[in-house]
Amino acid sequence: MKQALQAAILVCVLGGLWAGAALAQPAPATGIYACTDAKGRRLTADRPIADCVDRDQRVLGTTGVELRRVGPTLTENERAEMDARRRQQLAEQQRLREERARDKALLLRYPEPAAHDAARAEALAQVDSVMAVAQQRLQELGARQKKLDTELEFYQNDPRKAPPGLRRQLQENTDSQQEQRRFLQHQAQERQRINQRFDAQLAELRRLWAGEAGAAAVTARE
Repeated sequence: MKQALQAAILVCVLGGLWAGAALAQPAPATGIYACTDAKGRRLTADRPIADCVDRDQRVLGTTGVELRRVGPTLTENERAEMDARRRQQLAEQQRLREERARDKALLLRYPEPAAHDAARAEALAQVDSVMAVAQQRLQELGARQKKLDTELEFYQNDPRKAPPGLRRQLQENTDSQQEQRRFLQHQAQERQRINQRFDAQLAELRRLWAGEAGAAAVTARE
């Protein structure tokens, strides 16, 4: 009787140990990781595979069906490169949006060559008008210069004896003529810049006009 009781106690103790051992076992894996590494080897494991951190890894179920994919684990440099590429893509997208908006505005402003020609003529006419005034002023200064030179002839033997007022007028006239010539040179450069700007616009507009004409022809055929 005593032996039977001891045997029963032993069975209970062993049962408890087995239950504790079962609870201590790790939980079954949620999937099998599979990949082909850089050397072409097909690898599998119950956790992410270190030799495949640079590529996708498939996570398979117990039946071999793919459950999901795990992307490559990127290094800090690789993440920086990816961020740089993403920023570059965003910048390019922004540039394209701005270019399309600029093209649209250009077409709205100059829907045909005549409108562009008229705008060029108007811009050049404004510069020509300013230059005409400067040319007139320069001619007036030249005429004034001749009068002052005539007065100075009385002192040609010794110009230093000329009155201070006369010398001052001569110097002011000379300075004014130089200023007008510089102004005319600047306006001539401005005229050149206007033509260059309109030439560049015209080249772009010809492309846009051709694109619109092509789109209209396709629409007409449809």
